[in-house]
Amino acid sequence: MKQALTLFLAAAIVFAACTPDTAQREPSSPNPISPAGVYIADPSARVMPDGRLYVYGSLDMVPGTYCSNRYHVLSTADARTWVLHPDAFVADDFLYAPDGCQSPEEGKYLLYYDTPSGEEFVAESDSPAGPFGNPALIPGPRQIDPAVFVDDDGQAYYFWGQFIGRGARMTPDRKAIVKDSVVKGLVTEAEHYFHEGSFVFRRGDFYYYVFADISRRHRPTCLGYAMASSPMGPYTYKGVIVDNYYCDPESWNNHGSVVEFNGKWYVLYHRATHGTQSMRKACIEPIRFNDDGTIDEVEMSSQGAGGPLDAFGLIEGARACHLEGHARIRLSEGSTDREELGGIHGGDAAAWKYLDFGKGVRSVALRLKSLKGGTVVIRTDASDGPVIGTLDVPSDMDWTTMSVPVKKTRGVHALWLTFEGEPCPEPYEMLSIDWIRFH
Repeated sequence: MKQALTLFLAAAIVFAACTPDTAQREPSSPNPISPAGVYIADPSARVMPDGRLYVYGSLDMVPGTYCSNRYHVLSTADARTWVLHPDAFVADDFLYAPDGCQSPEEGKYLLYYDTPSGEEFVAESDSPAGPFGNPALIPGPRQIDPAVFVDDDGQAYYFWGQFIGRGARMTPDRKAIVKDSVVKGLVTEAEHYFHEGSFVFRRGDFYYYVFADISRRHRPTCLGYAMASSPMGPYTYKGVIVDNYYCDPESWNNHGSVVEFNGKWYVLYHRATHGTQSMRKACIEPIRFNDDGTIDEVEMSSQGAGGPLDAFGLIEGARACHLEGHARIRLSEGSTDREELGGIHGGDAAAWKYLDFGKGVRSVALRLKSLKGGTVVIRTDASDGPVIGTLDVPSDMDWTTMSVPVKKTRGVHALWLTFEGEPCPEPYEMLSIDWIRFH
């Protein structure tokens, strides 16, 4: 295992993490909230006493491999501008999806995690951003995806499991479970479409169990939820909060959390990139509760917690929230912190939701490069929506900015690009897009 981990870490050097300065964007950071070149998955969001929202998640570093031997933490004061806190915890083994919470000991914070052995641990820090240390085994639970919920009375509960969700009360120090309190089958694959990725929260009189939901296409691309009147159930399945199926042609799983922050409610989840099931990136969407406590499903967006993106600003190709065909988000060649929309073939489509075109745009510029070349069809609202312009891209072109007139477009719309061209067998592709900007 140590030899394999050494080789893994050597391969991972090209995906080195950003510093807090490079992670922070002005004036805001739309989806994904993980900085370019940093792949934080399984986001568990926690509001801490300093008023900031902290996101704890696993870290993908090599395409085709889930997770790594370290965690980074993201934090924000406004759900729009994010700071990366690198290497919040580093281990000698792979680290799967974690969770974090405030310790009952003043000024202390706890990080919960598990490893390929199935054992689950808790580490401690003086800061919610880490670094965490002094890990200790949590006797009893063995599987994946620990999650901690602290009720209004201060009692903490521990949840974990795959295919069958389990829960238990925690000891007052929140470092162990009360063994005779374990309940098996809080949620199950058969009754609730539960795959993995437990997260529990409370709103009013209702308790919500959020998880990777396998109800669509028998792939756990959804975050689903169940409701109960007690943290230990019984839980009734209610539906899907968000589905990441169209984030990447190879998308397989989802994992996330729901949190109230600064008076608003959000769901956090992840999207796959690189045409793999891994290299996942954390994202955020506002959500709305109905009078009966149920949650309306939301779509993936490019704008995240903020309003529509400014069409007159630079719209990064890597912000596309809907991909069809071969198109994928990936690192730009030779870079560790710049991403592009690439792998594009004829018949593919990509969307950015949503853009504010203001009082009207009349032209658009795209920075792109091409191998086979082809035609970019610029549309609004849908993949078969109104065509506002077309751009013919020559073959064998290095990164170049090309402009084309478009029909005057006003207001807020989804931007769709569809691609037309001759078939290009692998490993060839039509073109790649760095950014888009309207004028």
